[in-house]
Amino acid sequence: MAPHIDVPSSTRNLALDALPLRSATSPRFEEARTQSNGGMSRPLVPGVYVPTLCFFDPETEDIDTDAIASHTVRLAQAGVTGIATQGSNGEAVHLTHSERELVTATTRSALDRAGFPHVPVIVGCGAQSVRETVEFCCEAAEAGGDYALVLPPSYYATLFAPSSETILRYFTEVADASPIPIIIYNYPGAVNGLDLSSDLILSLAQHPGIVGVKLTCGNTGKLNRIASASLIAGGHGILAGLANIAPRACIRTVELYKEGKMAEAQRLQEVVSQGDWTAIRGGVVGVKSGLQSWMGYGGFTRRPLPRPTSEQSKAWKEGYRELMALEKTLL
Repeated sequence: MAPHIDVPSSTRNLALDALPLRSATSPRFEEARTQSNGGMSRPLVPGVYVPTLCFFDPETEDIDTDAIASHTVRLAQAGVTGIATQGSNGEAVHLTHSERELVTATTRSALDRAGFPHVPVIVGCGAQSVRETVEFCCEAAEAGGDYALVLPPSYYATLFAPSSETILRYFTEVADASPIPIIIYNYPGAVNGLDLSSDLILSLAQHPGIVGVKLTCGNTGKLNRIASASLIAGGHGILAGLANIAPRACIRTVELYKEGKMAEAQRLQEVVSQGDWTAIRGGVVGVKSGLQSWMGYGGFTRRPLPRPTSEQSKAWKEGYRELMALEKTLL
């Protein structure tokens, strides 16, 4: 979820996270992706993508595959363009390799069974070494993932070579070895403040296996520079964590903007922004709490994240009230 900037909304402030994308990949990656996903190619197209939640049994903290499947179908039925697993919303840092594969496979299977085989699945695959990152990418492909979302390594950042040489080499080597295309994930808050420059991202974009970037840095100038240099080759979309709770409100806001209905888009954006502020303050704990309060499912995060107090749950529910009222009008 993007850092919140506490300023008035505008008709252009529509995305929580921005994702400039290419419309196609190289033949080698297209063939590999098609083979790993049962003969189906799922291109990244403009729209609202959701970094989905992971659900657990409230007592054992085992993966709740039924809840994952039903939530996935709810999002698809609402009209989201794609699903992203193994992100911060999905508590990837709390999951083992096999659990990550289970979540992604459950998500892919649920989409296929419900009649949404065209919906792509993006899988978080970042790790500190090239070796483990490639391993995550291979496991993601085996589980039905279409794209790998990769954070830069950061633990040994003080030892990196100058001029971003280490980062260039990392992403290049991962993209060379991955069976599915790569999306760069620029999220300074998750990697000890490491913030990839637009020059570096545009340089990496020349690799045929790197097809997009997720910007969770709050830098609209960087977004504009990257988009202006890359949109000629494709479209763009957003990864909206808030869409776990109110997918239709997020989708409709973007639709109104694209239709040129600025006043109406801004009206919806004001409501969405208030809900987003609640989500940011509570993080994944608050999002799950809000989902539980308004939709009857969601449960808790894995330890050591805390379970919300009754006062927190009430406050978060109230924070989503206007957003959920809007969501119900769009059913």
